[in-house]
Amino acid sequence: MSAAILTDVSQASRRMRLHQLLRVSEGGLLALALLVGAGSAGFAIVFRWLISTFTHLATGRADYAASPGASHPGIEGLGRWFLLAVPVLAGLLYGPLVHFFAREARGHGVPEVMYAVGRRGARIPPQVAAVKALASALCIGGGGSVGREGPIVQIGSALGSTVGRLARVAEPRLRVLVACGAAGGIAATFNAPLAGVFFAMELILADFTAQAFGMVVVAAVTSAAIGRAALGDAPFLSLPPFTVEHVGQYGLFAVLGLLAGVVGVVFTRVLYLIEDACDAVWRGPEWLRPAVGGILLGLLLIAVPQMYGVGYPVLGNAVFGAYGIGFLLLLAGAKMVATSLTIGIGGSGGVFAPSLFVGAMLGSAYGGLAHGMFPGVAGPAGAYGLIGMGAAFAGAARAPITAVVILFELTGEYSIILPLMTAIVLATGVSHALSADTIYTLKLRRRGIDLGRREVIGTAALTKVGDVMTTVPEGVRADQPLRDVAGVLARSASGVLPVLDAAGNYVGVVTARVVAEALADGRHDADPASLVLELPLKVRRDDQLAQAIEALDRSGCAATPVVEENRVVGWISYRVALQSLPAHRWERS
Repeated sequence: MSAAILTDVSQASRRMRLHQLLRVSEGGLLALALLVGAGSAGFAIVFRWLISTFTHLATGRADYAASPGASHPGIEGLGRWFLLAVPVLAGLLYGPLVHFFAREARGHGVPEVMYAVGRRGARIPPQVAAVKALASALCIGGGGSVGREGPIVQIGSALGSTVGRLARVAEPRLRVLVACGAAGGIAATFNAPLAGVFFAMELILADFTAQAFGMVVVAAVTSAAIGRAALGDAPFLSLPPFTVEHVGQYGLFAVLGLLAGVVGVVFTRVLYLIEDACDAVWRGPEWLRPAVGGILLGLLLIAVPQMYGVGYPVLGNAVFGAYGIGFLLLLAGAKMVATSLTIGIGGSGGVFAPSLFVGAMLGSAYGGLAHGMFPGVAGPAGAYGLIGMGAAFAGAARAPITAVVILFELTGEYSIILPLMTAIVLATGVSHALSADTIYTLKLRRRGIDLGRREVIGTAALTKVGDVMTTVPEGVRADQPLRDVAGVLARSASGVLPVLDAAGNYVGVVTARVVAEALADGRHDADPASLVLELPLKVRRDDQLAQAIEALDRSGCAATPVVEENRVVGWISYRVALQSLPAHRWERS
């Protein structure tokens, strides 16, 4: 019996050591990033399959936007009028699903992730991933004129949050794992790993630390590799080759950037204007709202069937010059209304792809007009469609790096970079001038949440560690018997002590948990040097208190030594750090 108990204790001890490695080591975070990247790819594959399946069930076609206005093969006598019923039936399914199981899954998803990272410690309920995948697939497959990037960002982020919380990582690491999930979802869904990385860094984290960037890259590459193996290596959208044929085109691209910035802001205003109108009109139960509102969406689809679903085939046709200028402008306006109506009635889907769609229509129409006015300078109209895509997204989301990268990945043409950057920078500038918010942050501001404001801990946050550190507690020698170490730890206030070698040099720290595990394993003869935990960050006397708090978060320990020239010169704990912080105040960041 005693042998079985010892075996169980030993196994439990090994699990605890593994868990400790996952929580605090760089290798542990890398392993979790790989896991989140692979899981995001799996969800992306399932999500795309669900969209295709529901679209085929609803329309009899893999993508109805490729043959807009066609009748359903099973009910050809109705012509396109079957579109009136499809959004209603889809709403009857996803409306109750979202309302009763995960209300965070309603809408376009990215603002909810931004809020979770900025205000909720990166905690996203695990059921959000499943509900968002099913609800968004039903919405898009049922005619909702929204994108799939918002859902997959929320799905991947929920997975990253769940994995991180199961591993009980510190909050800064949990934020990184949420970003890993977002990047992995984008990378696998769009076969665009670079876009996934910069989307997560620019919009989700808004933080370009080396560690976070590295882990997000690992997740995105892992997810993209799995996605390509399952879905193929072709880009999700085929676009024409791009060349700048005349230097005068840069002036035309600049004007397009200014226009696209205005259109991006207009799209944002239309989205929330229609959402407010839907809120004002609706008086019934929320779970029924998508089905009833689906009647309006169905009527719109009958009038402009090109609005069905994401609409990539229509976008491709526009860039290749299949439509006239008037029809392109009609499609741009209809997409704004259709996307806004889908979200306003309680649908679930993203606004990234619709902003690309609107930009492509605007750019192609502008290019056709420019070609007619300046035939020797303007070049092909399709080039302006490509530039318009990135510029309109930048105007709406104000994520210029992501806008440049995703268009570069879509085309593979280096020659697109200079005109694209020109238009995107101007679009971003116009957007800043016209609106304080983006298409994502405005949703949060309307709830009274301003992510542009951060809590700044008073002047003590800038205080030097040396001004508040306490005396070094009784340390332990690297060769001290383990039972003696256990006694010293029992008297310590924080359950963590510095380990010193024979010359008094700092070796690392040892924690009460690690010593207890060793004793439970029967390793009574082990010396503290074999149990030393190397902390991820070292704290020095001249560091700011905020850096010490970050080191405490990263270590997972209740206290950390202050080390200089390999000597422990002080001690800082959560209790000391908190006592040094005055009342919180709010400042514009």
